Amino acid sequence: MDTYNVIGLMSGTSLDGLDLAFCRFTYKNENWIYKILNATTLVYDDTWIDSLRESETWSGQQLIALDHAYGRYLGEQVQSFVATSGVQPDFIASHGHTIFHQPDKHISLQIGNGAYLAAHAGLPVVCDFRTLDIALGGQGAPLVPIGDELLFGDYDFCINLGGIANVSFQKNGQRLAFDIGACNMLLNHLAGSLGLDYDKDGLLARGGTLQQDLLDQLNAPAYFTDPAPKSLGKEWVLENSLRDLDNHSASAVDKLHTVCHHIAMQLKEALQPLHQGRHRVLLTGGGAFNLYLVELLEQLLGQAYSVEVPEPEVVSFKEALIFAFLGVLRWRGQHNCLRSVTGARHDNVGGAIYLG
Repeated sequence: MDTYNVIGLMSGTSLDGLDLAFCRFTYKNENWIYKILNATTLVYDDTWIDSLRESETWSGQQLIALDHAYGRYLGEQVQSFVATSGVQPDFIASHGHTIFHQPDKHISLQIGNGAYLAAHAGLPVVCDFRTLDIALGGQGAPLVPIGDELLFGDYDFCINLGGIANVSFQKNGQRLAFDIGACNMLLNHLAGSLGLDYDKDGLLARGGTLQQDLLDQLNAPAYFTDPAPKSLGKEWVLENSLRDLDNHSASAVDKLHTVCHHIAMQLKEALQPLHQGRHRVLLTGGGAFNLYLVELLEQLLGQAYSVEVPEPEVVSFKEALIFAFLGVLRWRGQHNCLRSVTGARHDNVGGAIYLG
């Protein structure tokens, strides 16, 4: 089988909703060709937002119940999407929603139970992509780089500006990647304090004033200069970047302005030159719609880099697309997690399969 029709599901740390993408992948002439055929973001209601945000403090029994309930929710959303759109997927590939990610403690939990998802969607499911890599001594993240390599290989750097920003690139014949720092988790938190879901086009941030002491605090953690492999969880962001923001007396607008500078500076540090000539940088994720942040990055990088924001469909659904692709690789029994990225003992074929 060389053509696969897959629904990819992705829920990020920014809690802006469930991304659902129906994608087609075709393997032809030793290359993968992809197309996003239908995609949507389902906004969480307040009950789900509160549950997903607060569940890190819940008991084990409560977490198990939430895992099952969220799996059922995912299955029902897929079933509704299939019935409404008339698509015919071969299977579902689900990232789930991360509650804990502490790879140094061998902990990474993505809820959205695959058995419940398969039972309520009436389709096979590939899920739990991180656990095997962690068992092999890896970070279990980032997972997207194999998709960057096989689907977006024309770019020197692939950056996703999600709740947490990450980068992927090819160097000395191997794929490297790591989490850079918090992005939309900070921006949306500040916008929320003003009663907004997000800062549209970065207009509020553009009108703010740089707070140098806050910028220094945000840039101070040792994580930013630690070598890869490395990855971040929500816990780290809460204890570092968000704590610094909440403890500072500046206005929300000035904080937005300063955070954009912080993110752009950390992005620049991550994009070290790989060769002579111009570097192509693919920018996706919700942060790519923040025009002020993109302008800051372009200014810091200069003429040696071409920052490219693709069509909105790819900006918004690239992670759901790539998790669908990870599901395809798992279905074929091919490596979908790279030791060069995660630090695991070897490349591996991650993901559990529920046939429904």
